[in-house]
Amino acid sequence: MNALLTLSHVTKIYRQGGMLGRRQIVAVKDVSFEIGSEPEILSIVGESGSGKSTIAAMILGQTAPTQGILHFRGKAVALHGKGERRAFMREVQPVLQNPFEAFNPLKRVDRYLFETARNFSAGAGKSDRQQIERLADEALGHVGLSLAEVKGRFPHELSGGQLQRVAIARALIPQPRLLIADEPVSMVDASLRMAIVNLFDQLKRELGLSIVYITHDLATAYYISDRIIIMRKGEIVEQGEARKVLDNPQHSYSRALKEAVLSADFAEAP
Repeated sequence: MNALLTLSHVTKIYRQGGMLGRRQIVAVKDVSFEIGSEPEILSIVGESGSGKSTIAAMILGQTAPTQGILHFRGKAVALHGKGERRAFMREVQPVLQNPFEAFNPLKRVDRYLFETARNFSAGAGKSDRQQIERLADEALGHVGLSLAEVKGRFPHELSGGQLQRVAIARALIPQPRLLIADEPVSMVDASLRMAIVNLFDQLKRELGLSIVYITHDLATAYYISDRIIIMRKGEIVEQGEARKVLDNPQHSYSRALKEAVLSADFAEAP
């Protein structure tokens, strides 16, 4: 079967400065990988500036590659019109780093869920309040919450972990095939990180979702990933089955990353 997502020799160059002092920043250089038709979690790991968030932005159609091409379900990711973008976002949804920035502090969180249900769910009419609330409640149920728990509440009335779960629930309402999770646990208390990580694994198994998990946290990547990509300065230095890569890294940078993580973090992973 066709791959769900394919990146072929993708490069992204940013140009800064005026005509006289113009310089180029190569954020991503000649990156290729794919996600197959079977649900999986692919982690992209690297330090700040490695290009991993730029890859997320290109997958989401937020910025175009300078060279190369991205395909989703065999079609180039080039979102020119409102209808084309909406159709794409039904199947590819983001989960962002900071849930407090994803929600307006003056807007009740349930309104985000209801608006997403109206915009993306074919079965929910503009005035079908009962159906809209049912869709929101179902999505919240997948992340261990309920509409009764969040209805009428503002972002500051929820914990960071709860708010990140609401953000994930919102992404689930369109019933996507792919989640792009960009540093989704970096702003969550350490005690709650594994709960969010385990939730992604649960969603993969129960909903058949594929997830691109972008992180600098090698320990959670080792724990959650089916496959892993390690990036440095915009380039892939190593990729493959997560356990094989991280149990026996071949590239010096991969080895350095592993050595920077306490061995106990790896020992805890089943």
